[in-house]
Amino acid sequence: MKNIAVIGAGTMGNGIAHTFAQSGFQVQLIDISEASLSRGVATIAKNLDRMIVKEKISEAEKTKILANINTHTSIDNGVKNVDLVVEAATENVDLKLNIFKQLDEACDENTILATNTSSISITQIAAVTSRPDQVIGMHFMNPVPIMKLVEIIRGYNTTDDVTHTIMELSKALGKVPVEVNDYPGFVANRILMPMINESIETLYNDVAGVQEIDTVMMLGMAHPMGPLQLADFIGLDVCLSILNVMYDGFKYPKYAPCPLLVNMVRAGKLGVKSGEGFYDYSESRKAEKVSKQFK
Repeated sequence: MKNIAVIGAGTMGNGIAHTFAQSGFQVQLIDISEASLSRGVATIAKNLDRMIVKEKISEAEKTKILANINTHTSIDNGVKNVDLVVEAATENVDLKLNIFKQLDEACDENTILATNTSSISITQIAAVTSRPDQVIGMHFMNPVPIMKLVEIIRGYNTTDDVTHTIMELSKALGKVPVEVNDYPGFVANRILMPMINESIETLYNDVAGVQEIDTVMMLGMAHPMGPLQLADFIGLDVCLSILNVMYDGFKYPKYAPCPLLVNMVRAGKLGVKSGEGFYDYSESRKAEKVSKQFK
């Protein structure tokens, strides 16, 4: 397995492409937007420069890694003769189902189809293909080049051979794969998102402010980052999407998104990506601006 296609050049997609290319794989990075591809490759180059400064790689190694990445705006062209496709598009069910229908038609019959989804059912995605036994979840953590965990999610029909292949491939990337079963949120987000949602409820109910909540969790629970700041980095729209998937899947009230989260997303306060969420990133300073504004 040496030729890998990655669908989506955003934060997760370019991170996955970076990781495979750095491990010596040929990577076909695919996105419908040339601008997105250019930004994705520029991000990879910038992250490699940081590694040079830290003396983790050389300038020659950077050149070699970038040479391992080819870009495409067409799925049909990008997935020719690849062994594995990793889809890392926006966390939207309809979009992913459409992509997998295209991949099923365009890929060789032996190509494994993986999705980086953080919450959507692998079984549901696999059902739109003619190869549900070859569809699997590879949920990388952000930032991909640094974080060791990969959740490997088996769909209802995913074979043992495909699971074993992806587990071993993840190890070859220097990651630690953990096999889990296909239920909403899997393990990481089934535990993380209710905690983030409860943190937002705590703010919404005026129990404490943004910095106070995050400080309690960092100093009292040894979390490296507070849950509200983490939500900003994940993207509040992504958090909302995952919670909605979990609520739809389980129908438990505890997964229902907090009204404050819903209103912030409606107002375009999405976290780091928009410049403001629970903290103000436009001025590079932390500020409590949302505890009352969106009630």
